[in-house]
Amino acid sequence: MTVGLVLAAVLAVLAVAFVARPFVREPEPVSDRLDELSDLERRRLELTEERDRALEALKELEFDHRTGKVSDNDYRELVGPLRRRAAETLRALEPRAEARHERIPSKR
Repeated sequence: MTVGLVLAAVLAVLAVAFVARPFVREPEPVSDRLDELSDLERRRLELTEERDRALEALKELEFDHRTGKVSDNDYRELVGPLRRRAAETLRALEPRAEARHERIPSKR
């Protein structure tokens, strides 16, 4: 009876060790190098960053205007170029949106 218990205990320990082995060892990385971006991916990333900077600048300008740090005249002078910059990057990121916009007649 004690021999059976010892064998069962050894078998249980071996089963636990076998099942736990993948969780205990450190996985080997395939490669530490990042893939190089293609020209299109790099351009899209640059445009996305430019869009984010323009939108953040607009947000900050709006906040400063509302809190009185920027006068109405300065706000009017600064908001136009920032909006154009944001719109240009948005159009560059979504060229199909501009094509759809051209097909829709405007109400003027």
